[in-house]
Amino acid sequence: MQTSSLKQAKNPLCYLMVSTFILFLIVLPLAAAEDKNTTDALHQTGKTFAKIAEKASPAVVSINAEKVVTQESPSMREGPFGEPFDPFEDDFFDYFFRRRFPQRRSPQQRLPQQKYRQTAKGSGFIISPDGYVLTNNHVVGDADEVKVTLLDGREFEAKIIGTDPDTEVAVIKIDAKELSFLELDDSDALEVGEWVIAIGNPFGLSNTVTAGIVSAKGRGGLRLTEYEDYIQTDAAINPGNSGGPLLNLDGKVVGINTAIVAYRDYRFNVGIGFAIPGNMAKAVYEQLIETGTVVRGFLGVIIQDITAELAKSFGLKDTRGVLVPEVTKDSAADKAGLKAGDIIVEFNGRPVEKVNVLQSRVAMLKPGTKVEVVVLRDGKRKELTVELGQRPTEGALAAAEPSGALEQLGLTVQELTDELAERLGYEGQSGVVVAGVEPSSIAELAGITPGTLIVEVNRQPIKNIEGFNEAIEKSGKEKTILLLTKKGRYSRYVALILPEK
Repeated sequence: MQTSSLKQAKNPLCYLMVSTFILFLIVLPLAAAEDKNTTDALHQTGKTFAKIAEKASPAVVSINAEKVVTQESPSMREGPFGEPFDPFEDDFFDYFFRRRFPQRRSPQQRLPQQKYRQTAKGSGFIISPDGYVLTNNHVVGDADEVKVTLLDGREFEAKIIGTDPDTEVAVIKIDAKELSFLELDDSDALEVGEWVIAIGNPFGLSNTVTAGIVSAKGRGGLRLTEYEDYIQTDAAINPGNSGGPLLNLDGKVVGINTAIVAYRDYRFNVGIGFAIPGNMAKAVYEQLIETGTVVRGFLGVIIQDITAELAKSFGLKDTRGVLVPEVTKDSAADKAGLKAGDIIVEFNGRPVEKVNVLQSRVAMLKPGTKVEVVVLRDGKRKELTVELGQRPTEGALAAAEPSGALEQLGLTVQELTDELAERLGYEGQSGVVVAGVEPSSIAELAGITPGTLIVEVNRQPIKNIEGFNEAIEKSGKEKTILLLTKKGRYSRYVALILPEK
């Protein structure tokens, strides 16, 4: 019995060993094949990067720009990149132009003004075989002399063809023929998660290649430029990369590397960089080489992003789209039939989600361009055809903007339409409706929220936006602006105290 029992026990063990061995013979080759496929894929990715770098590098240039400034004796600041780069300070040019020869002086010592030479180092890329180069405005914009060095060591004096501070794009030209150049691709087709490659000269290290992915698109609100529609990438970008190309896997340019996010005092790359979209750069480039200046289309509306509170007030499912609190009289938008309270959801055949994106798309088009605009009005889609006007000069825009007092208050308003009055319970009333309130502004601290009806300004009844703006402007010299407001069934006076200038 014991023998029989032992024999029965051995049989399952034998079967298990044989089965495991057979399974091992099957799985091992599959695992090895899978590892080989993974390795091959990685090798192929590396080869792709190498081919792009080899083909694109001859078209990427190093830029050295110089500027003569007049000021007192230079302070103790380190030269060109001894002081880390910070893209979020006020003066782009100052990021790259540093004093060359620091000298010591006591705080009490006042010296006569002298001339000093400042130097900027950046990147650029050749866009045509006859020597046109795209770069950043903050690299060459204020320079007196610009030199371009190619990968093969040749050096050229460059002429500034034109600059556009509003987008940070600049075009320069060198006197050479049959040059290697890069093509611009459709940056709108770029998708989040795609591989991208940056080439430039960080810290003077020529033709440095880095790779990453597209982290996000349509980034704005950075206050770097007037028009912001940035591509965000984690491809390493550092001081000196500015103006260099951001390439897709086809080896074509989808963006111009421009800025990085800095963390406290560490102003080198932390994995968040920004590039100007190639489509925006192309629109600016074409105008700069043609006329040396940029003329932009103009819609003629005041616009704002839609918050969760506004979406609820307008009966929207989400915050996608751009709200129009005001339409400028006789503007392109006014002539096309846009109205205050409209929500722009499509522009020129493409969805619109944020203010900065719409602003950039309008600015990329020339005056006279006809575009299709889709709006939501009273919850229904409405298609309009707009022939863009020409963006007014900065002086004219400043004159048309709300008074400084209104900006200080931190709120925007819109007309009280019949639909809004019915929805918010203001039937038979007159005034303007608060469309948006800036966080931590005077208006927010006073308890004013979107949907509030402003009935009076300084005891004067208000009927429309024009009357509201006039009343606020008249209050510009006063320290206090008195508003009569209504929210739901309750009215109250709100005294808004302007800060001392």
